[in-house]
Amino acid sequence: MSEIFAVTERLILRDYRPEAVPPYVALSADPQVMRYLGRPRPAAECAAELAAIAKQYAAIGYGMLAVERRGDGAFLGICGLSVEHWYPDDLQIGWRLFPRYWGQGYATEAALVWRDHAFNGDIARLISISDVPNTRSHRLMQRLGMRLDHTATLTDDRETFAAHVYALPRQEWVSLGKLQG
Repeated sequence: MSEIFAVTERLILRDYRPEAVPPYVALSADPQVMRYLGRPRPAAECAAELAAIAKQYAAIGYGMLAVERRGDGAFLGICGLSVEHWYPDDLQIGWRLFPRYWGQGYATEAALVWRDHAFNGDIARLISISDVPNTRSHRLMQRLGMRLDHTATLTDDRETFAAHVYALPRQEWVSLGKLQG
């Protein structure tokens, strides 16, 4: 049985149901989606990733969970929190949606839930990492209230890339709430 993490106006954020595995494999194999995320992932690797995500979510209450549309249950992609090896002391927010769902506000809607969940925990700041040319993600980071913290040269899957690291300190998140409320 799949656990629902959150429900928004248009979305359901949940751990993975068995029927989400084939769409997750398709998402992870899509060259457009994976353009800035390393190589497309084969099915066996995807299955291992989902198992690791489910285990992490059960243990600590966060992970890169499924994003479904409420109206029809369509699997749109994933969004959530992780700790990346480059920044082991920081919680990172990330997302990955099928291109047909880009530009419709779904990633922002899901990411806002995860941003607030992160700060309702005991963290000093939230980060997000993306390749320097990934301007779509940078704009989303800015919509979350994040600012460019620094640029770094990182290595993943034996590939080196230039990345922007955006950050949102807790105090700025608190200020965002005061401005919105």
